[in-house]
Amino acid sequence: MSGEREPEQQAEPAPSRTEAEGATPVTATGDLRRSEEAATQAGTAQAGTAQADTVQRESVHDGEVRHRSVQRTLISLTAPALLIGVFTGVLLWGIDEVAHELEIVLWDHLPSWVGVAPDSAWWIIGTLTATGAAVGLIIRYAPGHGGHDPAKVELVAPPLPLSALPGVALTLILGLAGGVSLGPESPIIAIAIAIAVWFTRRFARHVTVEMALMMAAAGMLGAMFGSPVAAALLLTEMVAAAKRGGLLWDRLFAPVAAAAAAALTADWLGVALVAPESPGPVSPTLEILLWGIVAALGAAVLGIGAAWAMPRLWRLFRTMRTPVLYATIGGLVLGILGAVGGPITLFKGAQQTADLVSQADTFSTAHLIWLAVIKTLALTVAAAAGFRGGRIFPAVFIGAAAGLAVQSLAPELPLQIALACGVLGAVLAIGRDGWLALFLAVAVSGEIALLAALCIVMLPVWLLVTGGPEMLVHDKEDGADPHNVTAKEERID
Repeated sequence: MSGEREPEQQAEPAPSRTEAEGATPVTATGDLRRSEEAATQAGTAQAGTAQADTVQRESVHDGEVRHRSVQRTLISLTAPALLIGVFTGVLLWGIDEVAHELEIVLWDHLPSWVGVAPDSAWWIIGTLTATGAAVGLIIRYAPGHGGHDPAKVELVAPPLPLSALPGVALTLILGLAGGVSLGPESPIIAIAIAIAVWFTRRFARHVTVEMALMMAAAGMLGAMFGSPVAAALLLTEMVAAAKRGGLLWDRLFAPVAAAAAAALTADWLGVALVAPESPGPVSPTLEILLWGIVAALGAAVLGIGAAWAMPRLWRLFRTMRTPVLYATIGGLVLGILGAVGGPITLFKGAQQTADLVSQADTFSTAHLIWLAVIKTLALTVAAAAGFRGGRIFPAVFIGAAAGLAVQSLAPELPLQIALACGVLGAVLAIGRDGWLALFLAVAVSGEIALLAALCIVMLPVWLLVTGGPEMLVHDKEDGADPHNVTAKEERID
């Protein structure tokens, strides 16, 4: 209707200044804030990158410094290592020569003067009994008492004082010349270690006692076995057990250098172990491997028997209190065993092993087993009765005899495999060192191509050996750990 008023339209409020000007200032402020944050983050990232680059450069620099330090250390150890290596080779030659000359007197000249056969039972018994009495007197009265008892320590033992070395050398030489069934390993390594530690303390003070010990031990092992590989293999376990930083070969560098120098020196002087010539490569079949395992297990059983009996016999001998008595009785028992087994079962066994192999066709299976048993008994008695010597060389003879016995039953088993497997089993059980067992097994066979087969043969043997006794005496009275060369610190004169 024309008289009605139309409702008034409410006027819209005037826009604020901000709204009138639009949203641009708010957006600009947010963008500015985000730009500042981004710039801050970028600056932080650049600072972090620069710091990381600095740390990396410092790390690289520190690494280079360490490498140069290690190089300087190894260079400084080279000359003492080579010198000690040459010395150990000469020492082995000197001890071997003196023992050989005395052996000629005892087993050639004296029987000839007396008018008896050197292989007669009474001469064998008398000589070994007298040898036992002489060794017992040295152990009882000489300074140092003949050094470490090998029944109570590993191949490498703590350093001895220099005052003990004449007694150690005399007992070793008497045992080698008198026909005792022990090798030179433990005592001659002890002599080398004591002299090397004394030398480095006087003239090469940068060489630690531990490193001097390892150099001397490696040198003598290299000299005896004619190869630095044997020393490297044996010392690898010792070095790894120490659980110290650094590369393994940095720590083995100087010992291997000593072993190489010693092996060359011993080879030039004609006293190193000489591997036989290989008759030719052999491809082991499954049947050959099975017979090889039989040979290795048979030899290992003999070694385990010796490891079980030796500590018990050692304690029985010690009830006699004085070494003069128990060493003399031990010599008497060794003489009886030698008379029963014959001259081939006497001495350390290196030359006797070669004779056994060359005469294998003349022995029956029963005779070969008998020789292995006699040698095992002789080794056990000698180790328990206080004689100073090692067990590795007699173990090689035991293994060779056991391997030849199995080979006589199975002619299809090649001679070199029979020998290698027998030696592998005996050394593994008596020495409890797989590296040494493999090395000597390859050495007696003269065929490196057998290594893979020997590793297969070793598996069941190790399963047997690892659950068996160890051929070491754990004496509660001294409380020493026979596996720890630093367990009993000795004063060095």
